[in-house]
Parts: sequence; structure tokens; C-alpha cells
Amino acid sequence: MKKLGSFVLCALLMSCSFSKNEKNGVTDATGKDSVDSAKQEVSVVEFNKELTYPGSKISFKVSTMGDSLMVQPSGLSISNETLRHDITGYTVVNAEIGDLNIDGYPEVLVYLTSDGSGSYGKLIGYSVNNGKSVSQVYLPDISENNEVNKGYMGHDEMAIVENTFCQRFPIYEEGDSNANPTGKTRQIQYKMVDGETGRILQIDKVVEF
Repeated sequence: MKKLGSFVLCALLMSCSFSKNEKNGVTDATGKDSVDSAKQEVSVVEFNKELTYPGSKISFKVSTMGDSLMVQPSGLSISNETLRHDITGYTVVNAEIGDLNIDGYPEVLVYLTSDGSGSYGKLIGYSVNNGKSVSQVYLPDISENNEVNKGYMGHDEMAIVENTFCQRFPIYEEGDSNANPTGKTRQIQYKMVDGETGRILQIDKVVEF
């Protein structure tokens, strides 16, 4: 009962935490369909958010430019190199910061959804190593996990709730269209563990409601 209660709380908090950021549009004041206006449109920053963990000097600036995602750390003692990703086919919807392994140093998580009707979720994240540098955080693909992928057809929501990463999505029954799931909602709570090349979000608890 205690576990179920914590997941209900997680679900309620996720509803408040998850919000989709809309792209900024660009208009040509001259009304001309020119090469210059096209270049201006490409150069617009579509997502821009700066995150600082409370009580820490470490922060991250998360931004997109066209099909590129930039994560710019600051306050690290060894490396503050800009981290870049090609996000072709995806849109950044939010970014959050939290301490998932409770070591006093933050993780930054960037949430993306695939373009198109499926809206499949994707995560790009980094974990701070003792205030010096960062390691990438990996989230295994739901579609590759037979324990939790039954009825999965995208439309993920992701959020950090009380320093725990949660992911939830509607469950599709046989015959459901992508726009009309009729099953329950499956919610997964993860714990972060050390891997060979980075840190991995490993499934800890699963509940359906």
C-alpha cells in the first residue's frame, strides 16, 4: 500500500511537472520569401533553459538550434565543454535537474519526443562526477524491454519527482488506434546505477493505474 501511495503521488506530481514547450516562430517583416529570412529562421534558438541545482554553483544551459541540441555545463572544476547531439526527428519538450543518486552533485535530463503521431519519448542526460566533469546517463528503450513494453505505442511523459526519475505512458489494447488508447497507464520508477561507459537508469518499480 505504501508503494502504491508513492506512485500515486509520483503520478500527481508528474502531471504538474511535465509541460511541452512550443517552438518560437519567425516571421519576415518584409513579407519577402528571401534567402536571408530562411537563414534567420534556421538560426532561431527553439528551446532555451538554464538550470542550477539548489545550493550548488553547478548549472546547465540547455538549448536547441535547428536539429542540434547543446548542453553547456558551468561550474565544473575540470571540463565545461559544450555537449552536442544531433536530434533530427525529435523535439525537446523539457529539461530538469536533480540529484538522482543522492551524491550531492546533480544530473541534468533533457526530454524529447519523436516528430509525428507516435510521440515516442527519448532522454538525453548527464551526471556530474564529483564536481569535476560529466558522464552520460542512458535510458534503455522501452520497446526493447519485454517486461514493460506490452501495449506500448509512445506518448511518453517523463519527470523528476523528489529526485527520482519517472516515466509513464498509456497502454494500448489490441485494435486501438494511436490516437485512442483504451488501456491503463503504466508508470515506471527508475534508479540510477553505474555502467561501463556511463550511468544507467534501471527499472526499480512498475505500477499500472
